[in-house]
Amino acid sequence: MDHPAIILILGAVLIFCYGLVSRLAERSPITAPMVFVAIGILASPLGIGIISVKVDAALVQIIAGITLVLVLFVDASTISVPSLIRERRLPMRLLLIGLPLTMLFGALAGFLIFQDMPIWVVLLMALILSPTDAALGQAVVTNPAIPERIRRAINVESGLNDGMALPPILVCIAALSEAATGDTGTHYWINFTLKQLILGPIAGVLVGWFGGLLVDKASRAGWMNETYQRLSSVSLAVIAYASAEAMHGNGFMAAFFSGLALGTRTPAVRERIHEFAEAEGQQLALFIFLMLGLIMVPVTMQYWDIRAWMYAILSLTVIRMIPVALSLIGSKLDWGTVCFIGWFGPRGIASILYLLIVVGRIGKSGYEYMLSVIALTVLLSVFLHGISAVPLAHIYGRYVSKHGLMAKDKTAA
Repeated sequence: MDHPAIILILGAVLIFCYGLVSRLAERSPITAPMVFVAIGILASPLGIGIISVKVDAALVQIIAGITLVLVLFVDASTISVPSLIRERRLPMRLLLIGLPLTMLFGALAGFLIFQDMPIWVVLLMALILSPTDAALGQAVVTNPAIPERIRRAINVESGLNDGMALPPILVCIAALSEAATGDTGTHYWINFTLKQLILGPIAGVLVGWFGGLLVDKASRAGWMNETYQRLSSVSLAVIAYASAEAMHGNGFMAAFFSGLALGTRTPAVRERIHEFAEAEGQQLALFIFLMLGLIMVPVTMQYWDIRAWMYAILSLTVIRMIPVALSLIGSKLDWGTVCFIGWFGPRGIASILYLLIVVGRIGKSGYEYMLSVIALTVLLSVFLHGISAVPLAHIYGRYVSKHGLMAKDKTAA
């Protein structure tokens, strides 16, 4: 079957069936992304071949766009700016030092390994593979045996780095679009910077702040029930996106800044908004992992040569772990903790979504090899980080207990 809507049916059945055993699955090293990717591959032409869908199909692009809007909104809305400022040491090191170094190391490795690949393409690949996804190692960020500030640092890093990676990704997409269309000159770049990188955030801040305040006031006055408080999360994310696009800004950046500036201050209301958006985002994210196995792996597998495998493995190890180690110099963390944080930088939903956005914006013709490297890296990460999350969390927990690091963490806090 080649009708894209079949993805919705398969995804819905999988979510329902996995949900029935989700509590049991939490104690297993088999994660939901692993299950959805594996079943996607099984159903694809690589397996029994019951479904065949193109990566640039309209439905795929719609699902990817909506998912990215919600993921960016949710990730940003979970961050308390005052708390982030107060507890900024580890997250800020990872975000302001570790993330740029990861991008730099990824680009340098790409230039060395893919010497025949255009510069902008290598940069785009390195940028797309720089954000992390804590959901692939959920056992790490929920395990109470791991010091709270370590879990918080990993979680905050993964929550903010996809939004921080977005502007340079947009610049690369614009540069590649410019090369394809022939648009050149300073005027183009000024317009792009103004519309994409300024109008988008402005629209997002305005929608998030004023929209959140209206939800807050209506809830306090007893005008708004809990159901519509929850629904407002999706509404605000979509309104921010649409407002920015109407002003020729970037809707994805607007969604991120809308969540970051969310004006709701009542804890219960904010929690309802976040919980609903997170649940919807998680549902759509599982569809994206299904697409990875169903569409992207079969399409890109033919390009997986030794260079692609080399870069994918380096991306999950050296390109991630050395920048983390450098960013944490002077933090007084032991090397066991530094290695633990460095390993749990999985590449997941943000990288897949950015890949799909690239296909939607500039197409896949001529970029098949770059897309194949990204797909391979995420595929490896889904299984390697998923399988290792539970055992390594237990091992690190025992390491923390043996060396008294939990007590030191509480003292430091």
